[in-house]
Amino acid sequence: MHTPTLLSDFCGHARTKLNEHLAQIVRCTGLLSADEVWHRANEHTNSVGNLILHLTGNVRQWILAGLGREAVIRNRPAEFAERGPLPAAEILAPLQQAVARAVEVLADLDAAALEARYSIQGYDVSGLVVVFHVVEHFAFHTGQIVHVTKVLKNVDVSLYDADGHKRPGRGVAP
Repeated sequence: MHTPTLLSDFCGHARTKLNEHLAQIVRCTGLLSADEVWHRANEHTNSVGNLILHLTGNVRQWILAGLGREAVIRNRPAEFAERGPLPAAEILAPLQQAVARAVEVLADLDAAALEARYSIQGYDVSGLVVVFHVVEHFAFHTGQIVHVTKVLKNVDVSLYDADGHKRPGRGVAP
């Protein structure tokens, strides 16, 4: 029997959460029309489309370029400036590719990579902070997308029941 280590638990949970959040984003986006994907309640809010573009840029910059040392060019202001309507499939595909690649990078990390220092977006951070930041950031914006979907469609897209347990078919990790 394999005894999980702190490294395998941390990186494994990060991979699971990124995949679960991505599935929730894909699910919510599939419930929205093209106009709803690009709907902004006001000029101080972002559309679901903007959040998808932003998450793609964040995962690419922090994990693929930062931890994976891949060449990535990001135009962060453009992620928020886009007004669409770009088709949902066109903006989801790069996010799905970025998350799939990020999951591969996370699977290959060792303790030294988590302890190493990285300069990303003007911040000097450890690999551990990089992973934590991306998962936390992804969760935050997934919650916003879920909220927008609930408001616009009047649907229950919760992954959990009243007791806080995962609903069947919606994943098993806490």
